[in-house]
Amino acid sequence: QAEEELRAAWSQQAEQLCEMGRRELLLRSDLQRAREQLESFKARVMQVCSPPAAGSTGKSVTEQQVIEKVRQISDENQQSQEREKNLQEELSSRLAKHEEVSASIEVLKNSLQKLQ
Repeated sequence: QAEEELRAAWSQQAEQLCEMGRRELLLRSDLQRAREQLESFKARVMQVCSPPAAGSTGKSVTEQQVIEKVRQISDENQQSQEREKNLQEELSSRLAKHEEVSASIEVLKNSLQKLQ
């Protein structure tokens, strides 16, 4: 009976090892696919960024230049969003003031009509 228990335990451990091996292979495959996708994306970004960034010199653009350009665009986007928010607030304030002035004008018109 002890021998059967040992065989069962060994069999279970062997199955677990096989399953771990399969999982490792899947993870390695997923990792390799992710690396290939990253390299493909990087190549496309470099291809898209190279002609405009290289300008008339015809030199290729480095990864660092692309990264800096992306950071610059991101910063500009954030500044633009902040400016848009400020302009929206200013517009809301001016609209409120306009409505207030319009209401005052109506009160004044009504007062003038009553006086006439």
